[in-house]
Amino acid sequence: MSPRRRNHYHRNLTGLVIVLSLVLVGLIVLSAALPGILHPATEPIEPSVSLGTESTQPSIPPDTKPTQPPVTIESAATLAATGDILMHGPVIRSGLMPDGDYDFSSIFTYFADYVTAADYAVSNLETTLAGLDNGYEYSGYPQFNCPDSIVSGLKNAGFDMLLTSNNHSYDTHSIGLRRTQQVIANAGLSHLGTKPTADEPNYLIATVNGIRIGMLCYTYETDPTAAGKSPNDHKMTPEDAQLINTFDYSNLPLFYAEMAQNMEDLTAAEVDAVVMFIHWGSEYQTRQNALQTEIAQNLCDLGVDVIVGGHPHVVQPVELLTAADGSHKTVCLYSMGNAVSNQRISQMNLKTGHTEDGVLFSVTFTKYSDGTVILSDANLLPLWVNHRANAQGKWIYPILPLDKQIEDWKTQFDLTDTMLKNAQASYDRTMAIVGDGIQQTQEYLAQQKAATEAALGMN
Repeated sequence: MSPRRRNHYHRNLTGLVIVLSLVLVGLIVLSAALPGILHPATEPIEPSVSLGTESTQPSIPPDTKPTQPPVTIESAATLAATGDILMHGPVIRSGLMPDGDYDFSSIFTYFADYVTAADYAVSNLETTLAGLDNGYEYSGYPQFNCPDSIVSGLKNAGFDMLLTSNNHSYDTHSIGLRRTQQVIANAGLSHLGTKPTADEPNYLIATVNGIRIGMLCYTYETDPTAAGKSPNDHKMTPEDAQLINTFDYSNLPLFYAEMAQNMEDLTAAEVDAVVMFIHWGSEYQTRQNALQTEIAQNLCDLGVDVIVGGHPHVVQPVELLTAADGSHKTVCLYSMGNAVSNQRISQMNLKTGHTEDGVLFSVTFTKYSDGTVILSDANLLPLWVNHRANAQGKWIYPILPLDKQIEDWKTQFDLTDTMLKNAQASYDRTMAIVGDGIQQTQEYLAQQKAATEAALGMN
């Protein structure tokens, strides 16, 4: 290579080195000026996806909300109630055994399966349990006092709670009022309408399949002109008067104020539904009277979900009530009639047979996974008391469930042709009273259930 060409080569090489040096110095200066680009101020973020590994980062945009699980039915609770356990003298004697003890299981032989099918079952105990050691004998009308075995019979039949506020609650005075509660509690059952101490609440809350049901029971005061309470014209002591829930027809505003407080307390206790059992109305009348209508409407306005009535000793209609402000509906059965009694056609001035009839009335509450609870269904099973002799020739009072799904009542219940005819007549009498109302109620509740589930996105 000529010296001239060599010098040119070295000059070029030297120039290139100088240029590269200048570039490097520039980069260093730039990196110092902008540290966040080439030298992040924080630790480098790991890539969300790398070859051969699975991402641990969400693959959805950060502003996308998580998908909510679909709403489902979480549980359902069916509460069933039947009418007066009206222990007349002949009914008491039907339970007397040869050894002197009492066994009332024959009353519930055909009926128990229907009671146990409910999640929670209630009946009105229209007698006291004063025992024989307190100056009282076993007796029926007009001052009821029954052997304790009736509670065992009711428990074995599947009942969970007995209503103890009625016009016969004080027939054996203070001892009967208090001992009745003790016998029921000792049997492992709940009671409602009377209480052992004045400072206990007027209501009971039962949690049934996760659904909190608040329940109340009240009876009318027999003589509102008396100073103090006097069920069945038995004047109560001031102390005892605090142990029973009553209302005075002549002072209903006081009752409504007390019920408003009860509802406020139940709301604070976060119940899902409220059921009112009430002893009211006119005996032997198959239609509700004006005072029943007024009281029912006011209870509806206060937010009660279900009203179940007793006392008339006959079945009265079912009605679907609407609150005055249109925000609430209430299912009301004005009277369940008798569950068991000796009020036979042959014994009564009323010769229509209605006193032999009763119902098992049931309501179902449904709870959804988002916490919503609704009254979803109501049903009614007609009952008839078949007064007959058993195989030993003893007269008994079995309650017959007049279930149309049973094809052969005659065989199922061991009926004669006359008994079968009377059973069918009882069914027809009851359905003539309650048929339209229960159908209207069922249709409304079905529509509301469908609407609720549509609003919850279940359809």
